[in-house]
Amino acid sequence: MKVLRVFSTLVLMLFTVSAANAMSKDIVDTAAGAGQFKTLVAAVEAAGLVDTLKGDGPFTVFAPTDEAFAKLPDGTVEDLLKPENKDKLVAILTYHVVPGKIMSGDISGKSSEVKTVQGDTLNVDATDGVKVDEAKVVKADIDASNGVIHVIDTVVMPN
Repeated sequence: MKVLRVFSTLVLMLFTVSAANAMSKDIVDTAAGAGQFKTLVAAVEAAGLVDTLKGDGPFTVFAPTDEAFAKLPDGTVEDLLKPENKDKLVAILTYHVVPGKIMSGDISGKSSEVKTVQGDTLNVDATDGVKVDEAKVVKADIDASNGVIHVIDTVVMPN
């Protein structure tokens, strides 16, 4: 009986540590682990934004999937990843980031503008589903230790 109790305690501790580790992943690690943001993670690395997005935040990231990047005209991603286009890449990526943590419940049924880290505003329409500029939010509220990720189906571009 004592062995069973010790075993049960060890299993419980293992699950507790696993849950704590899952909750401690920041936005970058959460995106990298999801498997559908390989292009986004590569772009964040090329833009030198990894440390920023691993920072305290909180941040709200509207994260385009690999499929969203694939919808861009041929050669766009490759051009943006070139060192000479770093400023443009930074502008596009930071246009997808809003300071603070905005959960879907915070905007449900509303239409508003939110200021991005890049400086421009995103139009967020949550009156019928959720759209961010022309992108549709396909999965909302992916929690990270320093914010939240909302998955979008289109790369949004600053004006």
